[in-house]
Amino acid sequence: MALSAAAPHQRSRRITPIWVSRVSPYLICIGAFLVLWQLLSLILGVARLPGPINVVVDTWDPYIIHPFFDDGGTSKGLAWQILISLQRVAMGYGLAAVVGITIGGLLGMSRFLGKGFDPVIQVLRTVPPLAWFPIALMVFQDSTVSAVFVIFITAIWPIIINTAIGIREIPEDYINVARVLKLRKGAYIRDIVIPATVPFVFAGLRIAVGLAWLAIVAAEMLKADGGIGYFIWDAYNSGGDGSSSEIVLAIIYVGLVGLLLDRLVAFAGRKLSKGAA
Repeated sequence: MALSAAAPHQRSRRITPIWVSRVSPYLICIGAFLVLWQLLSLILGVARLPGPINVVVDTWDPYIIHPFFDDGGTSKGLAWQILISLQRVAMGYGLAAVVGITIGGLLGMSRFLGKGFDPVIQVLRTVPPLAWFPIALMVFQDSTVSAVFVIFITAIWPIIINTAIGIREIPEDYINVARVLKLRKGAYIRDIVIPATVPFVFAGLRIAVGLAWLAIVAAEMLKADGGIGYFIWDAYNSGGDGSSSEIVLAIIYVGLVGLLLDRLVAFAGRKLSKGAA
C-alpha cells in the first residue's frame, strides 16, 4: 500500500520540469513586488510614484524601444547615457585597481608602512564621495575629469585594504616553505603572494565596482554633460509629463547595470582564483 501511495507523487515529481522549480521563486517574488508597487502607486498617486504599468506606458517610446536614439547634445537614449557613465567608471575604476593593488601590496608586505599609513587610510576612506567633487573641480577645472577622480578616490580604499589584508593573512606555512626554499623576492611574490591574495583582491574589487557605480551617478547629478546621473537629474528638473516615469526607468537601469558589473567582477574573481590555485 505504501508503494502504491507513493507512486503518483513520484510520477508528479518526474513530470515537473527542473527549470520550473528554479524559475518559480523569481517569478513569484518579483511578481509580488510588482503588484505591491502598483498598489502603492495607486495609494500615493501616479504623479508622485508611477507604478510599473505607468512606467512602461510613459517611457515606451522612445526610451524603451529606442534606447540608442540621438537627437544631438545631451538628448540621447538611455543606452547612450549608460555607456557615457560606464566609460567614466572604466577610467576611474581601472586606475583605482592598478594604484590600489600596488599600494595595498606595499602596505601588506611592509608592516612599518602598513601601520604608519593605516590612520590616513581610515580617515580618507570615510569621506563621502561627493565631498571630493568640489576639490576635484578646483584642481582639474573639468567636470568629466573631476567625475573620474571621484570614482577613483571612492573605489581605491576597499582595494587597498583587501589587498593588504590578503597579504597579511598568508598562512605561516607558506612563508616557512618560502624560507626553506630560499625563494627570491620575485619568485615569492609570483608563487606565494599572488595566488594567496587573489580572493582578497577580488573581494575588494567587487566592493569597489559597486561604490564606483554609485559615485558616478551621484557625481553626474551635480555637474556633467550626459550620463545616467545627468539624465535622472535633468528629468527631475524638467518636471514634464512622464518625467517621474523616466526617473524610475533610469533607476531600474542603474540597478541592473550595477548588478551586471558586480557579477562580472565576481565571475572574473572565481576564474582567476581557480587558475591561481
